Amino acid sequence: MLFERDGIDLENYASLLKNSERVSNQKEFVNTMIEMNMFNTVFVDCTANETLPAFYYQILDSNISIVAANKIAASSAYQNYKLLKDTAVKRGIKFYFETNVGAGLPILSTIKDLTNSGDQILKIQAVLSGTLNYIFNTISKDIPLSKAIAMSKEAGFAEPDPRIDLSGKDVVRKLLILVREAGYEIEEDEVVVEKFISPELFTGSIDQFWNGVKDLDEKFEALRVKMETENKKLRFIATFENGSSNVSLQAVGSDSPFFDLEGSNNIILFTTERYNEYPMQIKGYGAGAGVTAAGVFSDIIRIANI
Repeated sequence: MLFERDGIDLENYASLLKNSERVSNQKEFVNTMIEMNMFNTVFVDCTANETLPAFYYQILDSNISIVAANKIAASSAYQNYKLLKDTAVKRGIKFYFETNVGAGLPILSTIKDLTNSGDQILKIQAVLSGTLNYIFNTISKDIPLSKAIAMSKEAGFAEPDPRIDLSGKDVVRKLLILVREAGYEIEEDEVVVEKFISPELFTGSIDQFWNGVKDLDEKFEALRVKMETENKKLRFIATFENGSSNVSLQAVGSDSPFFDLEGSNNIILFTTERYNEYPMQIKGYGAGAGVTAAGVFSDIIRIANI
């Protein structure tokens, strides 16, 4: 860990960090940050760490804003999500997590603008996994499912463990966040998930997964040929309507707004009281280091401009 009240020399940060005698420790990092008591401090979490969000309440309650690319906190138990949001309001600081859904796309901020202006979101339909969209757009006669998954990881789209994407868990987290930001109380176990990969592949080691997923190549090649014949495409779609939420792999035709979704792009459709006959659409890059970094930086700037 490295701390420097007057600022860290970015040209030499790597050597400074390497030579630091302070061993990385989450609790000590948070406590040191709080003790430094620097004006307009922002804690930025760009990890997928499961334990770090446990410190969010302490950080917010110490008058420190948070910018999180980490989805764990906002998709945790609803009461915890609400506690963090309420604490930020109470302390007059910010808890931003725009990149939790759609990387750098202005999705959560749009929901906030809609609801703050008196609109109500009635229905959400979305392709929220840039990773899965990339995989289903990449599968071809020469690229089987297993290779497409490996390519998504190499391209930096997949989670550190791609099973998080393939299980639908990442999409469930994103849908939870969208629905909650739209003003609804929802828990993870209320989302119906229709998995498209054998349950046994989600247990065991990551090496066992990579070996086992090859057994699905033939099945998905047959499915790909069927989709091509029918002029349809596979899309992993998240839906919220009338209090019900689900995520599932669906075949969509050319008349669907999801049909022409390229690469790792995301698309979100909001049906609201105002945007009823023609839903509002937000579409663009939904994965990748560059656009996610831009989204995180944008959140930091929004706080700095208070």
